[in-house]
Amino acid sequence: MEKIKSFTVNHLKLKSGLYVSRIDNFGTDITTFDMRFTAPNIEPVMDTGSIHTLEHLGATFFRNSNIKNSVVYFGPMGCRTGFYLILAGLVTPKDILPLVKDMLSFVINFNGEIFGATQVECGNYSDQNLLGAKEFSKKYLNALSNNPCTEYPTN
Repeated sequence: MEKIKSFTVNHLKLKSGLYVSRIDNFGTDITTFDMRFTAPNIEPVMDTGSIHTLEHLGATFFRNSNIKNSVVYFGPMGCRTGFYLILAGLVTPKDILPLVKDMLSFVINFNGEIFGATQVECGNYSDQNLLGAKEFSKKYLNALSNNPCTEYPTN
């Protein structure tokens, strides 16, 4: 089988940042962003409660933002080091960076009930960690301020 593109990225050199993971075309361009919150294999991975809370808050934020009609998906990476944001259209990291920072500020300043975190709305509603989500958001916002948009390191 062919090696998929994400396995050609050197994860030993990958730092926290905002990357274009891939661009596909299914009659329209689809841009997949790698929102890498932690450095893989170097920093500890994110706990599931923090990821889950970030997923609920981030998805709600993006689907209520000025790009809501372009959002295809926002969700966690299986390795628990970040998230994928998939948008319809040809979009660059610099285009989306201000909105990503706004989403992080939204999470940092969020207080109240987490959207969709009830038994009726979510299959694992009780696995939430708002404090952890805020801490990971602060860390990632700081990383984006120092190294906002980068190219993937290859092997």
